[in-house]
Amino acid sequence: MKLLYTYEDKKSGEEALQQLTGPKRLASERDAGVTVYHLFGEPTWTNLYRIGLYNLEELKGLLERRRAGEGYDRARHEELIAALRYVSRALGLEIPPHWL
Repeated sequence: MKLLYTYEDKKSGEEALQQLTGPKRLASERDAGVTVYHLFGEPTWTNLYRIGLYNLEELKGLLERRRAGEGYDRARHEELIAALRYVSRALGLEIPPHWL
């Protein structure tokens, strides 16, 4: 398990926890009177998509438009892939070839 995201309120953290598959846990940490909630889980593209990280939902829409032969924002697609390359290195994931 790896740290996937940090939430500032318990409710958001618990909602995200319910979305994850595989081993998962929500841990709280209090510092200077502020409590934050760390979401730990399996770093998979599915889990990251389920909790709404890294614009994966937007990427899905772009890929669907590209697949349908509709116009899509190529520059935005390249921006998203550049960010996902960083995420993939940090989390040890491989970007699926059909996303490129």
